[in-house]
Amino acid sequence: MKSRRHAFLAIARAAFIASSLLLATAPAHATEQGDQRKDARDTRQDTKKDARKAKVDCKLADNKNNSECRQDKRDAKQEGRQEARDIKKQ
Repeated sequence: MKSRRHAFLAIARAAFIASSLLLATAPAHATEQGDQRKDARDTRQDTKKDARKAKVDCKLADNKNNSECRQDKRDAKQEGRQEARDIKKQ
């Protein structure tokens, strides 16, 4: 009877230690994923700001009509979105 109890306690301790080790790695992964999301969001926001400025500059320079400037802005934002997706895949 005693040996069964000791065996059960040993298994319980091993299970507790193993689960503790697994739980310790979860926050590290979550932190890394959060950092990637933040970097991706910052990239999108910077791209949006740069595209907006490029459109204003395009309209002021009068090199293109409004629809061409608008399309350039869309293209720039799409490139930023793709760059943000690439950051999150890392």
